[in-house]
Amino acid sequence: MDLIPAPLGYQGFGSTDGFLLDRNTVVDAQPGTEGVARWLSSTVGAATGLPLAPGTAGAAIRLRIAAGSARPESYALHVNADGVTLTGGDAAGVFYGAQTLRQLLGPDAFRRAPVNPGRVWKLPSCAVEDSPRFGWRGLMLDVSRHFMHKDGVLRYLDLLAAHKLNVFHFHLTDDQGWRIEIKRHPKLTETGAWRARTKWGHRASELWTQTPHGGYYTQDDIREIVAYAAERHITVVPEVDIPGHSQAAIAAYPELGNTDIVDTSQLAVWDTWGINQNVLAPTDNTLRFFEGVFEEVLALFPSTFIHIGGDEALKDQWKKSPAAQARMRELGLTGEDRLQSWFIRHFDTWLTDRGRRLIGWDEILEGGLAPGAAVSSWRGYAGGITAARAGHDVVMCPEQQVYLDHRQDGGADEPMPIGYVRTLEDVYRFEPVPPQLAPEEARHVLGTQANVWTEVMENRSRVDYQTFPRLAAFAEVAWSDLPPSAERDFAGFEARMTGHYARLDALGVEYRPPGGPLPWQKRPAPNGLTASLGRPIEGSPPNV
Repeated sequence: MDLIPAPLGYQGFGSTDGFLLDRNTVVDAQPGTEGVARWLSSTVGAATGLPLAPGTAGAAIRLRIAAGSARPESYALHVNADGVTLTGGDAAGVFYGAQTLRQLLGPDAFRRAPVNPGRVWKLPSCAVEDSPRFGWRGLMLDVSRHFMHKDGVLRYLDLLAAHKLNVFHFHLTDDQGWRIEIKRHPKLTETGAWRARTKWGHRASELWTQTPHGGYYTQDDIREIVAYAAERHITVVPEVDIPGHSQAAIAAYPELGNTDIVDTSQLAVWDTWGINQNVLAPTDNTLRFFEGVFEEVLALFPSTFIHIGGDEALKDQWKKSPAAQARMRELGLTGEDRLQSWFIRHFDTWLTDRGRRLIGWDEILEGGLAPGAAVSSWRGYAGGITAARAGHDVVMCPEQQVYLDHRQDGGADEPMPIGYVRTLEDVYRFEPVPPQLAPEEARHVLGTQANVWTEVMENRSRVDYQTFPRLAAFAEVAWSDLPPSAERDFAGFEARMTGHYARLDALGVEYRPPGGPLPWQKRPAPNGLTASLGRPIEGSPPNV
């Protein structure tokens, strides 16, 4: 059994028995499972060349939703010579069971067309009982630093679904680019979606690519992405980063910046990495502007949670700005942290009034957190522990464990050796729930997500290399009921990965091989680089 993520229970009933799929195999879908039936026909049907048409008679794949109190997202899969019965606690559970069925068919079931039209497709006789550990099993993709076209995003949604992940955190705005069309503020994409050049490699690098970079998603693109995700039981959580990481927005609309101390009319979309000092001005105009932005965001994204960033907002400009200091006196605030808290609380109230919930990076704890807000704990476990103990919901995503832009090995062969060394085994041994939390506090841990920041990932190949195979290990951590970290069977996981690499190959994923990068994955610098100080650099610092 090489299923990934590992199911709660698996029992095989012999190697010779099983269910043969052929052109007469039908899919018997009870009400509520029609979407899974369509997915089976379009995906598994395309790979096998079998119609997998709707029907009730004869040999069938029977899709059912359990009556009563079955756990959401759970499923039971039973296969024998007479057919397949897949029963889910809800439609999502049926869908996850279909992912397991696909894995049981072998790697060729992950292709887009048959590679051996005459082959026999057989499911082993077995019983699988399964349900997820966490309700939030996510991947964050940064499309601001390097834009990923819509088709690439749809492909990543398929990859999430194949690993039973159910949240796609869509990092849409940052200093280096604004990626979502806002009709009432067209300059956000006319100006904010494009930068003239891009830093190559670390922020300490002296190298630049002089080719302009950019792109954005139209509102119809976003609707398509959200609908495509929903068909795969994935929730898309959008992120519009405020009040920091906002230079692209300020470049488009200079009045959003602290104009009393900075000539914001001279700002362009940022072309390098790091923490930017340009933050939004704490004015009524800024609040109204982003209320308008969020009105359009809410119309596009039905997710309960809306991510507002809130991280790495340097307060230097607010300290120097007479207007910001006047606003603090007006509000009776002591300290710039409380000014940011006021800013965050405003949008927490605004979102709550519209039936949504605010979530932000753990810096939103500084200065006091709005009662209904949730926290993405990225600076280690501390923010998540503090938030959970204060009664706030938490998504654990500590950079030391699950930032997939960080290097996968300490050797010199790594294409871009940034951040902490986090191997496949390191990710597999990640524990999302801090042991310091009491049981009633741990209930506030909604789940976990891995984060993919794309400063040094200029194309899809680079994203694949950094993300896989570690995302497979992360998916098992998020889904499976694993023992404590030190007791986990990594050798068993590696053995199962042998079969899973073949699935990734069939899907066209350019993952990092177990033995290290292939020659073409070592990321030679492209032609056309220039050095700002007149020479290329040798080597790089260990952290971005």
